Amino acid sequence: IYLQLESVIKNMITALRAVTELQNPALRDRHWRQLMEAAKMRFVVDDSTTLADLLALQLYKIEDEVKTIVDKSVKEMSMEKTLTEMALTWASLEFEYEVHQRTGCKILKVSEELVEILEDNQVQLQNMMSSKFIAHFLGEVSDWQRKLSNADQVIHTWMEVQRTWMHLESIFIGSEDIRKQLPEDSKRFDRIDKEFRGLLDDMAKTPNVVKGTNKHGLFEKLEVLKVELTKCEKALAEYLETKRLTYPRFYFVSSADLLDILSNGNQPELVCKHLPKLYDSIDKLKFVMEGNKMTKQARGMFAKDGEYVEFNNNCDCSGQVERWLNNVTDSMRTSGRFYFSEAVVTYD
Repeated sequence: IYLQLESVIKNMITALRAVTELQNPALRDRHWRQLMEAAKMRFVVDDSTTLADLLALQLYKIEDEVKTIVDKSVKEMSMEKTLTEMALTWASLEFEYEVHQRTGCKILKVSEELVEILEDNQVQLQNMMSSKFIAHFLGEVSDWQRKLSNADQVIHTWMEVQRTWMHLESIFIGSEDIRKQLPEDSKRFDRIDKEFRGLLDDMAKTPNVVKGTNKHGLFEKLEVLKVELTKCEKALAEYLETKRLTYPRFYFVSSADLLDILSNGNQPELVCKHLPKLYDSIDKLKFVMEGNKMTKQARGMFAKDGEYVEFNNNCDCSGQVERWLNNVTDSMRTSGRFYFSEAVVTYD
């Protein structure tokens, strides 16, 4: 009798422990169905369920299964909470915009917060995929992985295309000299410009990050624009290289400065601001005046400290900029030799 009583008490303690486990709020209907399969019994759990009903399930026989099911429900509840928070976050996340000064277009601005959230959520999803409790959420997690991967790719490529477009827009659209020198690439950029502005307008209509970046075919369009912009950049670089070969001092300045020099080549007074980068000792040139109008004939040169040296012959600053800058170099050298020779004669 004692042994029988001891067995009953032990089974009761085990069953009560199992009942306590089953009070966990993480349990869902699917977990109760799994419990039914383990107990090999059908039952309904609702507000009218009593302790006696649960004890009748003889839970002491399946204590390990109960613990496994409850542990699984807790892990799945954590995943469910993360996915719910993720859905709420991305439902409210929108792109920021700023106005492009030259064109007035609204261009995308990606905040550090957005990038950080995107990276963190991708790591969370990857961790979920490696969990042994992923089965129930596999479809939802895979869907979020696809959406955020698309968002990541599109944002990265978009910003790369946007930066290149902003850089080249002022060159191929704003510089008549470049359009004349590179007509085919200028036409190519015109097509790129039209396409990208269309994408900007379209994105502005769908500011939500996930919805906007997951539009069908968007990534492929950006990849095409990226390739076409690379062709424009290459053509521009080759063009600048020919100018540098013609006038090697152009190697001293950046591509941005060189483009500014080339675009203002027929206005020598505007090019003068770059002279200190091309010559150690020349700050600006003095041009011959005809009434109130400045001519393209340089009379002399000023050093940074204000010292003035007059050319022994006027320097012609008309025509292509690399040619008249070579004229400046020749005038500087000729005048230098002339004044040195004159100084030696005077000293003697």
